[in-house]
Amino acid sequence: MAVPLFNLAQNLTVSRLCLGTMTFGEQNTMHQSFRLLDEAFHAGINFFDSAEMYPVPQRADSQGRSEEYLGLWIKERKVPRDRVVVATKVAGPSGQMTWIRDGPKCLDAKNITEAIDSSLCRMKLDYIDLYQIHWPDRYVPMFGETEYDSTRQFSSIRIEEQLDALGRAVAAGKIRYIGLSNETPYGVMKFLEVAKSNIPYPEIISVQNSYNLLCRSFDSGLAECCHHEGISLLAYSPLAMGILSGKYFASDGAPPDARFNMFKGRYSEGESRYNLHSQDITTAAREYINIADKFGLHPVTLAIAFVLRRPLVASAVFGATKSWQLQEVLKACSVHLPSEVIAEIDKVHSRFPNPCP
Repeated sequence: MAVPLFNLAQNLTVSRLCLGTMTFGEQNTMHQSFRLLDEAFHAGINFFDSAEMYPVPQRADSQGRSEEYLGLWIKERKVPRDRVVVATKVAGPSGQMTWIRDGPKCLDAKNITEAIDSSLCRMKLDYIDLYQIHWPDRYVPMFGETEYDSTRQFSSIRIEEQLDALGRAVAAGKIRYIGLSNETPYGVMKFLEVAKSNIPYPEIISVQNSYNLLCRSFDSGLAECCHHEGISLLAYSPLAMGILSGKYFASDGAPPDARFNMFKGRYSEGESRYNLHSQDITTAAREYINIADKFGLHPVTLAIAFVLRRPLVASAVFGATKSWQLQEVLKACSVHLPSEVIAEIDKVHSRFPNPCP
């Protein structure tokens, strides 16, 4: 089945499915990663997303492997560079990943430039198609937090400095386009305001935020910004970290290599956001899975198809550790969800709005 394409920007056409590489180098060996990349590419996926901090859960001795595997695959398979769209990200302030530029401490020009050069070196590429700020260089509630706390605000690097560093990389031919990730309406509009008031600065073409049946918070505020400003959504975690596949509701508690079983207690960002002990999350997920069953769909197909039908979504950024998972995601491209399915989905959403923020 053909994966449809989307014009993300001038001279940048991406597949509407994007294979995320977050598991490469942790859950997936190099051989397994290459096989998934082969199958995705042959199915029509040309869009691959990574990050300098991957794989996850993040560790000093594995950091950067996801980018390394992706770049090595392009080289060893002799994939023409203009046939793939490579996206990666620079880590924002953390303080926890001390092996990445001491934290990282901030997103100043030095950090951004060093991160770009390091990613290019790991992937052995001349340029990156889409370079994204993984999370803001300022306090924002994210990864499970829902309320803004003004007392937590800290000094941050000016957006002008961030865009100037990114603009220099564009001018040098190191990156083609700029995107944001885990951003808020304020952040998107502020970046656009600064970029538009300084013509040499690169424009923002996309925002990569979580979007799935259990998290539709993008629709409240950020969607309006993106619609009027021509910004596309790259919807990550369309399966809510695998919860919407139904595997965690099996009688045996899901396979041992399922993410929340394999990394129990070691993945705080994911466990806080996709809390399987939350009654709202498990009840809502089960109801969505029942809708899929009622209409003869695999839960994965329903979840991905729902994301792809949203008007501002350019591509769904999904992860897969096994071939059959990839195949189920691919099926969603040929599925049209009738109005009856959407009506039932919206009924569940009205009762359990965004339990995985």
